[in-house]
Amino acid sequence: MQVQDASITRLVERIGEHYRTNISNRFIRPILLQLPFDNQSWDLLEDLTKRAGQGVHLDEMYRQIVAAAHFVAVVRRELLPGLRNRVGRGDTSSQDRVLRDMAVNNFASNLQVFADLVNELFIKLVEADKIDSKGRAPLYTQMPELSNIGRLLIGG
Repeated sequence: MQVQDASITRLVERIGEHYRTNISNRFIRPILLQLPFDNQSWDLLEDLTKRAGQGVHLDEMYRQIVAAAHFVAVVRRELLPGLRNRVGRGDTSSQDRVLRDMAVNNFASNLQVFADLVNELFIKLVEADKIDSKGRAPLYTQMPELSNIGRLLIGG
């Protein structure tokens, strides 16, 4: 099944914009690239955050959500505790210093917004999956890797 819902497409666009602006910005991205996150997961995360969800197959969107949820969990575990110490303090203009400090100070809440948006996307996809399944088992029930998405995104 291809995802054709306009509200899902808009949500994917919001996720991408939020990710590029608040998560993977020029101050934080160099540190993100040092995380223990495999290349395939990076590719899936980039696919989710760089294009609209229109016309993407449901199973691919589910895999992208799994990658995003693992990303959130890895960032919470590996990066958040020491983010302030890992961000470069090199020679920067006072304007860049202010922007860098804002990026660092707001990162935890921006990560939570990202996680909430991804969770909202997952819920919308599950609803669409249930409607489209027409008497057979929805796809999300056939993908065991989706069983702990909520826990990864909520952080529990």
